[in-house]
Amino acid sequence: MSKLPSWQRRLDDAFGPPKPGQYRAQPEDFLVDEHLDFTPEAHGEHLWLRLEKRNQTTLDVVKSLSRLCGVTPRDIGYSGMKDRIAVTRQWLSVHLPGREAPDDLAASLAALGIKVLEQARHPRKLKRGVHRTNGFTLRLTGEAIQADDFENRWQALCRQGVPNYFGPQRFGPEGRNLHRAEALLARGWRKRDDRQGMLLSTARSFLFNELLSTRLADGTWDQPVAGDTLMLDGTQSVFNVDSVDESLISRAAELDVHPTGVLWGVGDKDSEDAASYEAQLSQQYPALCAGLEQSGVKRARRALRMRLTAPQLTWESDAVLLSFALPRGSFATAVIGELIHHPDMA
Repeated sequence: MSKLPSWQRRLDDAFGPPKPGQYRAQPEDFLVDEHLDFTPEAHGEHLWLRLEKRNQTTLDVVKSLSRLCGVTPRDIGYSGMKDRIAVTRQWLSVHLPGREAPDDLAASLAALGIKVLEQARHPRKLKRGVHRTNGFTLRLTGEAIQADDFENRWQALCRQGVPNYFGPQRFGPEGRNLHRAEALLARGWRKRDDRQGMLLSTARSFLFNELLSTRLADGTWDQPVAGDTLMLDGTQSVFNVDSVDESLISRAAELDVHPTGVLWGVGDKDSEDAASYEAQLSQQYPALCAGLEQSGVKRARRALRMRLTAPQLTWESDAVLLSFALPRGSFATAVIGELIHHPDMA
């Protein structure tokens, strides 16, 4: 596989390609705040810490906590991986049964550029994917924001939703993670070669983006077709539809339900019209699809569209600030790619 992941913009037909722009010139231009829909119970074996980090990955923080608290990385939980070139806030948990954290933990973390914002005990480890949304505040600059159509592009995204692409960071520089995934699946996936499942995830993300690009091209990315699996907005609840009626069309137009695409693996396939998109993937990328099935990873669904929650636009002298929340697992770079032309989203 020589091609890089597809990135077909939603707004090009209406407005033309966006003009050049910049984002994330410094970490403070990309603020992320992870939101849970529950709070720690104030007792238990796990110390939960809400931390703010700058210019570090989540795994960098895990390593620091492991060393400072005298535990293994497996004793530390987190819900989502956050960007490195950013200022991000998220919860992590440390398993400390029968003992307290070091007295100087906050000071030691501060010396590493990590702030402790809150802390509380909880009976359970923080598990992956339990947060509900991520809030973003992004600063964009450059020619794109001076264009006459910039605010119209933004308003269109607010009204119609955004293609739910996996962002370019999932695939690595020049798509190198994807090439590694292809090579691993060709020889047979083994957990010891991909302990975190990153390469499996990369391959599934690529196939999802390809399917989404196909449905963008034929205009069904935001409209249900027969045999689709639909997802309720704001939840992970899904249901299948054998046929499409006016009620479903109306609900999709109101962003109440979203068509989904497959995260490839073992399991039941779509039926009727929706099945043609999966068949096209398996014909175009037979080795990748077969390798994922042989790995045993289970099929899952991901919404083809994401809704911007509480979107706001604020002008500065030479920049624009965009604020919004996205469901967990969705990428702010997919929003940025609709508004500016940048090498990351070429």
